[in-house]
Amino acid sequence: MAGGGDEDHIPAASGSPDASLTQDDSFTATSHAGLTYPWGEAAPAPGETIRIADGISWARIPMPGSLGHINSWLLDDADSEGREGVAVVDTGICLTACSDAWKALYAGALKGKRITRVFGTHLHPDHIGLAGWIAKKQGVKLWMTRGEMLTARAIVADSSEVAPDEVLAQSRAAGWDEAAIEQQRASGWNMFQRMIFALPRSYVRIADGQRLAFGKHVWRVVTGSGHSPEHACLWNEREGVLVSGDQVLPRISSNVSVNITEPDADPLGEWLASIDKLIATVPADVVTCPAHGEPFKGLHVRLMALRDEHRMRLYKVAEAVAETPMRAVDTFPLLFNRPIAGHNQNLATGEALAHLKRLEIEGRIRKEDRGGVWWYHGVA
Repeated sequence: MAGGGDEDHIPAASGSPDASLTQDDSFTATSHAGLTYPWGEAAPAPGETIRIADGISWARIPMPGSLGHINSWLLDDADSEGREGVAVVDTGICLTACSDAWKALYAGALKGKRITRVFGTHLHPDHIGLAGWIAKKQGVKLWMTRGEMLTARAIVADSSEVAPDEVLAQSRAAGWDEAAIEQQRASGWNMFQRMIFALPRSYVRIADGQRLAFGKHVWRVVTGSGHSPEHACLWNEREGVLVSGDQVLPRISSNVSVNITEPDADPLGEWLASIDKLIATVPADVVTCPAHGEPFKGLHVRLMALRDEHRMRLYKVAEAVAETPMRAVDTFPLLFNRPIAGHNQNLATGEALAHLKRLEIEGRIRKEDRGGVWWYHGVA
C-alpha cells in the first residue's frame, strides 16, 4: 500500500492506464436533461474554493484520466475544544497531482484553518486515496460507514500479485476469449492498493440516519448501495444541501457491478432500491453536490432518469435473450454506448453481470452453465 513509510511519499503515477477507472464511471448512456446548475460550468481554481451555502465550500482536486477531477466538499466544523475548522469530504487518489492540490489549498483558501476530520463517502480510491495521508498529517480521524471501511481493508489485505483463479473463472464464464483472459492474468492484480495511502488502523463509524454535528450545522447520514457496499451521503436539511458522492452524479451514471468479492450479489437491485430511498427521503429542491461534475438542482429528476435508464436496459436485454441465448459479453452493445475493449472490459463485464443477475432475480431470464461459460435464456 502506498505511504507505508515516509508520510510525504506520494507516487507520481499509479501504474494504471487510467487512474480514474476506480469504478465511478459507468459505460452506459445517460441524460441530465431537466437539471439546473446554479454556478454554471464554474469550478474552483487550484488553491481556491467556492462557497455553496452556509456551512459548505467546494474544492476541486485534479486527477489524471477520463474523469479529470474529484470534488472535495469542505464542511464548516469545530473541534472538541470549540476551535473552528473544516471537515474534508473525499480526497482524491494517492498521487502527487492530488496531494499537490491539497498543498495549494493549505497555502490558499485553507491557510490558517484547522482540518477537524476526514470523511470518505465510500471506498473507491479517488474518494479515500489520500484520506490516510490527510488524517496522519493533520492528526485527525477518518469517518466512514462500517461496510465501506471493512471492505476497503479486505481489498487492501489481498496480497495477490496476479489475477486470482476466481477472477479468471468469472471472466471465462462471462464469455471472454482465452487471449483476453491471458491478458488479464498478465496485467497484475489489486491496483486498489497502489492508489490508496495507508489507512489509519482506527476510524469513526457513521451509520444511516445518524445526525452529525458540524459546528452550528447538522448533517444527516443517508446511505445507499449498489455502486459500493454502504455509501454515505450527507444531507443538511436546514440549508437544503446534499453531498451525494457517487450516489447521484449529474452527467454520468455510476458503475454498478457484480464483483468477485461478492459474486452472487444483486448490486443493481440495491442501486434501484437506493434511488427509491433517496426520492422518498431527500426533498427534490436541494442543491446536490456530487463527486464529479458541478453542483445542481433537480435531484428527483436525475434519480428518476437513472432509474428509468437502467429499467430500459433491463428491458432490452430481456427482449434480446428471449430471442437467442446470450453470454454477458454478448449484451455489451445493448448496455453500453462506447466500444468495450482492453481495460474497459473488466468493468463492463461487472455491469453486464449486474443487469443479468437482476433479470434472473425478477424471473425474466435463467442461467445455464455450459462447461464454465454462462448462457442466459428467456423464460417462457
